[in-house]
Amino acid sequence: MWPFRKQETEGTKEFYRFFRNILGYRPRHIEIYQTALIHRSMSHATSSGHRINNERLEYLGDAVLSAIVAEYLYKRYPYQGEGFLTEMRSKIVGRATLNKLGKKIGLPQLVEYNKTTQGVFKSRDGDAFEALIGAIYLEKGYDFTKKVFINRLITRYIDVDELANTDWNFKSKLLDWGQKRRKKINFVVTRSFYPDNDHSRKQYEVCVNIDGKPYESSIDFSVKSAEQLAAEKTYKIITSPKRQTA
Repeated sequence: MWPFRKQETEGTKEFYRFFRNILGYRPRHIEIYQTALIHRSMSHATSSGHRINNERLEYLGDAVLSAIVAEYLYKRYPYQGEGFLTEMRSKIVGRATLNKLGKKIGLPQLVEYNKTTQGVFKSRDGDAFEALIGAIYLEKGYDFTKKVFINRLITRYIDVDELANTDWNFKSKLLDWGQKRRKKINFVVTRSFYPDNDHSRKQYEVCVNIDGKPYESSIDFSVKSAEQLAAEKTYKIITSPKRQTA
């Protein structure tokens, strides 16, 4: 027995319409996919006290997606080195890309979350997308999941070549900027916490300091990701035309 919530009749047609139009198939165990779309802010408690939400499926989908994208890029770019492939994988499976992809395929209309605090959940759609990949993998296996992701999603909704030409490593760009101007740049973890009293995934807040002065900060589920987000925000501010002419 799957530890997921039971199938519901209300909203089932919308689920099947989504799978037919976006993913191209009709799922058999819809309760798995329903669980993939339960945000932690709307966790369901079982009689035994277990919290039912999409975070376990998100964990699984993250690993499956990383493997699929790694193989996809390896075959798409046969002459590129490890560094390029690693950065491209980070761009595709990064939260910014997955959030956009989740919105494009209509996940905001399907995810069950606490709408009174929706502004807090910046990675909600990307998290749900990873959980959805985890659900597909559980029901259909790796090869089917890979086929759906490549044929129905990445080729339709992500311009991989454009992504390859997009600046991404803002941490390196910021450090280079500081080195040229003899600025001391540090990334400081200002706090770590479990959101919504949920102890399954810790988040980290990182702040950029330039010559001891705090600039922008960001929050993510890993220190490296938070550093990248904070570096991007800081770099865009310090290199903006308005700042340059001030």
